[in-house]
Amino acid sequence: MSGPRERRPRWGKDAEKYLLPDEPPVIATRRHPAVLARPLVRGLPALAVGVWVLQLDPENRFGAVLGLLIVVGALVYLGLHVGEWWVRHFLITRRRVLMTSGVIIRTVAVMPLRRITDLTWKETFWGQVLGYGTFRFESAGQAQGLDEITFLPHAKSLYKRLSELMFGTDFSTNPVSSDEDAEGSMNADDRGDGDAREQHMPPPLTSGRRHDTAPIPRTRPPS
Repeated sequence: MSGPRERRPRWGKDAEKYLLPDEPPVIATRRHPAVLARPLVRGLPALAVGVWVLQLDPENRFGAVLGLLIVVGALVYLGLHVGEWWVRHFLITRRRVLMTSGVIIRTVAVMPLRRITDLTWKETFWGQVLGYGTFRFESAGQAQGLDEITFLPHAKSLYKRLSELMFGTDFSTNPVSSDEDAEGSMNADDRGDGDAREQHMPPPLTSGRRHDTAPIPRTRPPS
């Protein structure tokens, strides 16, 4: 009999292909579903108008074509925004910060973790109510594509975990387990399956040459 089948992490194949083989993510999440509020507010009324025009006078060919175009346009608009939300992942490893985005044209923004000099976390009123926030990164050198990331779920937990990884003793850098959900759950334990293989963090690079993408070494608190 074959052993238990290894389960893939819920943050998915699409994000996994941008990581190195020895680079499991410490944080992996999609943006909060609240990012879809504005597209829904715009798209659903247009969809309703299109359906209304279709039913207004079915015998009128011009009205039917116009209503159909409005419906198709609204569905494409909504589909693109939902697809963008689905494929956009925010990933942090012990080496890099990554953001994947794009439905038709894929973009991957990368920032070495060592280059981050400052981190700002902001929660608006609705962010506090719904549970999302904004990260603002400042880095040494040129402006990066990861200067500001909005609508991050569980922003407080993400902020603490990233701060521990960057600036202090990191006691929670377990990689995302095979059951880590992409909605930002911070529980890195395996949920209910004792047979799932545990992932381990890669050891720091031993080369004497310093690299911006080398893992940040762990520090131990003084005894």
